[in-house]
Amino acid sequence: MAPGPDATDLKSIWLFSGCSGSELRKIRSSLDAVSVPAGKVLVEEGRIGQEFFIIVDGRAAVTRNGRKVATLEGGSHFGELALLDRRPRSASVVSETDMDVLVMSQRQFNGLLESVPTIARKLLSALATRLREADAKAFG
Repeated sequence: MAPGPDATDLKSIWLFSGCSGSELRKIRSSLDAVSVPAGKVLVEEGRIGQEFFIIVDGRAAVTRNGRKVATLEGGSHFGELALLDRRPRSASVVSETDMDVLVMSQRQFNGLLESVPTIARKLLSALATRLREADAKAFG
């Protein structure tokens, strides 16, 4: 069985770093612990996203158009963009090793955005950072 949300220091994940103890308890109660075998597709490029993931332990490959673009490890998260805009996933994520992940559903995610405004502000900041990075790559 995967370690539960209490086994992960959510405050160490930048997305939740600005959250209070009360907010972190709400976040923890919205997460489900799941063990994932190596080789499992967690997110498929082009499909509508239904979940947000936090990696507790293990490693995953991120691919776009069949090409590896990143490696994600413990403390990394993914899936928030599709949950925000309900559009198809921009990349695939496949476990390279056995993994323990925390998963939040679309419904749980929407509830958190409404009840914990700190997360909404953090996500806006993350989106701005991603946009600036994309601009730098495209025009830099």
